[in-house]
Amino acid sequence: MKILVTNDDGYKAQGLHTLVKLLKPYGELTIIAPKYHQSGTSMAVNLGLKPIAVKQISSEPGETWYYLDGTPASCVKFGINRIFAESHPDLVVSGINHGSNCASAVCYSGTLGATREAALSDIPAIGVSLDDMNPVADFSTLEKLFPPIFEKLVANMGKRFGVYYNINFPALPESEIKGVRVTRQGIVHWIKEFEPYDYSIFEKLGCTPADMGITAFPEIEEGESVYVMKGTLIEDKRNTEDSDHIALKQGYISIEAHNLDSSDQDENQHLKDLGFDKEFKA
Repeated sequence: MKILVTNDDGYKAQGLHTLVKLLKPYGELTIIAPKYHQSGTSMAVNLGLKPIAVKQISSEPGETWYYLDGTPASCVKFGINRIFAESHPDLVVSGINHGSNCASAVCYSGTLGATREAALSDIPAIGVSLDDMNPVADFSTLEKLFPPIFEKLVANMGKRFGVYYNINFPALPESEIKGVRVTRQGIVHWIKEFEPYDYSIFEKLGCTPADMGITAFPEIEEGESVYVMKGTLIEDKRNTEDSDHIALKQGYISIEAHNLDSSDQDENQHLKDLGFDKEFKA
């Protein structure tokens, strides 16, 4: 099996290297990951004739590494169009993300943006995340429990166009994992998202600006203020027990299928009932 591997935390991230180690028994790996941290880029790609630097980092039997100075979706595009130009990979796996990709965060996730890009090319894709933002997170429980989930999923994937899968692991010891739940995308939103920038924030979080993809601070012009997006998460009353983020908090591994097709067929029928679906006479 030919597997294209990427992430949104950058090619140096521990989660990516853990994922590569877990996937090696299953096939020939080509890793194309962002040069810098790319969280929150969703399915964005590098357009506008922007030059995109690519470098092959290493190559050994069954495992070839590249970085690309672009988004996760651009990494997948490059792999499909250049490395796999003659024949698509059999599977794309994105992760392991440092931090969960549940609820409304799915809309922003660069990890899942890569899987959506794969699905657009009709390639099966899986996104994997651990609910721990620590750059040196403990992946030991995931290392034990991911392989059987991966094997069963890959052997039984649906064939419909546009489907991709999202797996989230709690940051818990194996003994505290309650099981696996098939979930739905939960609903949350953030308030008070913009806070004055605190230049000591990286020291407080135990990381560096480069860890977050910040390679240079912008020059601050006279009269400008500097903010950072953080915010407070607010639950939605429409959430149910099978919402992904709730299952994760309860100690379950969350797995769910998403689809590129965001059409709301019930609302489309409502529009038809209103008479929008008609032809005009000449």
